[in-house]
Amino acid sequence: MPYTTLLFERSEGVAQLTLNRPEKSNAFDDALVNELIDALKIIERDVDIRAVVITGAGKNFCAGQDLAPMLERYRLPGGVSFGAHLRQSYNIIISRIRTLEKPVIAAVNGAAAGAGLGLACACDLRHASQNAKFRMAFIGIALAPDSATSFLLPRIIGLGRAAELAFTNELMDASKALEWGLVNRIVPSEELLPRTLEFARELAKGPTRSIGLTKRAFNYGLTAELESALENEAFLQEIAGRTADHLEGVQAFMNKRPPEFKGK
Repeated sequence: MPYTTLLFERSEGVAQLTLNRPEKSNAFDDALVNELIDALKIIERDVDIRAVVITGAGKNFCAGQDLAPMLERYRLPGGVSFGAHLRQSYNIIISRIRTLEKPVIAAVNGAAAGAGLGLACACDLRHASQNAKFRMAFIGIALAPDSATSFLLPRIIGLGRAAELAFTNELMDASKALEWGLVNRIVPSEELLPRTLEFARELAKGPTRSIGLTKRAFNYGLTAELESALENEAFLQEIAGRTADHLEGVQAFMNKRPPEFKGK
């Protein structure tokens, strides 16, 4: 389908998704939600795509929910069902990113707030420009957290720090985000996308099945008890051990040469 609010590019095993509503700081409307869900479905099914980069057009990453169309719905009889809205939008997006068995990197080029912060947290890695800023934003409009920020943010930076960001609605800059572990690295603004794409291309050359199983193991381990996590590791290792890339990795190690992984 042709997209109007999302740019979808593919090159060298990497899919680049660019939220493309720069005049609205890439805030989510229904079109962007639906197009992002559709693109993630395509990426999941395309075996030639082995890594993903998500970024924003213009000066910002994503300002969260576009409130203007929501205000129109407030005037409708019965108002807005916030629960239904989340179940049809961000819950699907976050779940698809977390269960996508390919590495996903957020290239945070500016402000990431509300659902935009949730989108960044859902990615496996976060690269930030020097201009990146992060805000929970929900308290600012008297709402509770959504977009899995209540689940992911405390696990990334710790419960106390997550609570501070949520309760105070503090704006966090890139240097503090790096200090607190919210982002993996800071990159000069003009170098953010080229360097993140190069990083993604290197990941795309890796054993994609193994990376996917690792991501599955981490997801399981977020809520599992030790014995369950150990059994899950045994189950996943059985799968990984039967892949062509595992055999290639062992042969390359024994022959003292770089492996040539095919993602199979």
